[in-house]
Amino acid sequence: MEKLRNEIDSKFKWNIKSLYNSIEDFEKDVDKVKELNNKLLEFKNKIVLNSNNLLNFYETYLEYNLVEENLYVYSKMLCDQDTKDNNNQAIKMKIEKLMDDLNAKLSFISPEILSVDFEVIEKYIEQEPKLELYRFDLEKTFRYKKHTLSKIEEEIISKANNAMGTGDDAFYNLDNSDIKLDSIIDESGKKVELNNSNFIKYMNSKDRNVRKSAFLSMYKYWEGLKNTVAATYKGQIKEDFFNSEIRKYNSPLEDSLFSDNIDKKVYTNLIETVHKNLDKMYDYVDLRKKVLNVDELHMYDVYVDLCSDVPKNIPFEDGKRIVFDALKPLGERYLSDLEKAFNENWIDIYPNIGKKSGAYSWGTYTSYPYVLLNYNDTVDSVSTMAHELGHSMHTYYTNKKQPYIYSGYPIFLAEIASTTNEILLNDYLIKNAKTNKEKQLYINDFLDKIKGTLYRQTMFAEFEMIIHDKYNDGIALTDEEISNTYYELNKLYFGPNMISDEEIRHEWKRIPHFYSPFYVYKYATGISAAVSIASDILNNVEGAKEKYLELLSSGSSDHPLELLKKAGVDMTTPEPIEKALDMFNEKLEILKTLF
Repeated sequence: MEKLRNEIDSKFKWNIKSLYNSIEDFEKDVDKVKELNNKLLEFKNKIVLNSNNLLNFYETYLEYNLVEENLYVYSKMLCDQDTKDNNNQAIKMKIEKLMDDLNAKLSFISPEILSVDFEVIEKYIEQEPKLELYRFDLEKTFRYKKHTLSKIEEEIISKANNAMGTGDDAFYNLDNSDIKLDSIIDESGKKVELNNSNFIKYMNSKDRNVRKSAFLSMYKYWEGLKNTVAATYKGQIKEDFFNSEIRKYNSPLEDSLFSDNIDKKVYTNLIETVHKNLDKMYDYVDLRKKVLNVDELHMYDVYVDLCSDVPKNIPFEDGKRIVFDALKPLGERYLSDLEKAFNENWIDIYPNIGKKSGAYSWGTYTSYPYVLLNYNDTVDSVSTMAHELGHSMHTYYTNKKQPYIYSGYPIFLAEIASTTNEILLNDYLIKNAKTNKEKQLYINDFLDKIKGTLYRQTMFAEFEMIIHDKYNDGIALTDEEISNTYYELNKLYFGPNMISDEEIRHEWKRIPHFYSPFYVYKYATGISAAVSIASDILNNVEGAKEKYLELLSSGSSDHPLELLKKAGVDMTTPEPIEKALDMFNEKLEILKTLF
């Protein structure tokens, strides 16, 4: 039975006081952020007048950002630890409103900096050596100059953007508020209401009839909305082209890759390399068919576990020991620094009444890199702990080495540290499994992760690219056109021994990421990079561990592809993806011998 927040021993809760010792200290920073905002407003029309102004602006802006960040993170964490506390809710809403109001006043900053040529900035850097620290940040800002329009045009676009997002909003309501699925009969013969929350649970059922019923119910709903969803998605694609064309990008894909300075060949190379390795996926499908002992493997057989669950009670201290043992390949320095997470109370460990569900790693430049867990003594909880600590150690090393301006790391790199930890943990669990059943379970966990993250997200990425190309070529994006495209890709990725049921042609309709164009490929590149790094570390490749720790310390001090290259991973080549898929194949071959 879950406890109230105040019933949990403080040693199991995060030390939020490292951010603010009292609410009085918090309120002082509320006043301070307002003062700093007023100081920034004094720079309007003056930021790039001279080198001194530019330096003073940067120093004030960074101080403002840090205080703002501290306030927001504290108020959100305060709320997350007990969402039923109305006072915490009020503090969070107050800060959100304050941030919206303050930041709305600062829209002049970027256009004003870009109002001069970069040659002027370089002259200022020569005059004031302290500005050298901000050179790379300024270079990144000026990359956008050719994609930034006049002040009047920017105001028009801003107003136009307020009128956009209708497709995304409509999809959200269809997927959350309006969704009504047919009830199904569960394993015990009881009629249950199917919804988004329990869909995967029933798709994972050992009872094939339950899986099939859940599958048919879900896609009956989306098929009934086929023309509506086709229109909402087409609206999203029109927005993508409007935004890319008005800002003078060659395509929506180029637009989406620009912020991280990602070469298009990273995207196309991912798809091409996965295509060349689809035979490995087909082998996995064949094994799944054999183990499930079915004449035909259907799409509703994709999620059910191949292995019987191995019940295992793992108290937190045992889970901590497993994580430390699994991460030994990262070296003594990493383990010593990791110990701080436990000694300094970075982690909020157990669930309590009102606590936010799930898990995350979060913090600010001046705080601990906190971890929210809801640890429940399972292997999944151990894996989640390793994953979130990977994020926290990435943040810890970056904050320790980088100045504040380069302390964040881009989304393209964000999942690498966490997934590397997961890969190392999985390798440890496989090597230390006591029985074949345990080994089967852990190997299959890895295979499912590659299947779901590398293969599946690449299929999504290819689907997005094809649909955008079709729109650009003037092909009418009817439901039939979009659904047929998805259906053919599904058949390609799963292979000839998978029955691609007609219902699966509607699966694209329920994928929210398609309303964030060309985003999903990052999941596939991230896991490829992580497996490549973990593989090199496990195989004692010379310098691999040191290069990886350097990557964790790099923040956003360079473009993400360049930082990865320094760590020995070149995402413009097939090698990292092939290494990930080779590991998939190696573990698949081991699993075949265990059944």
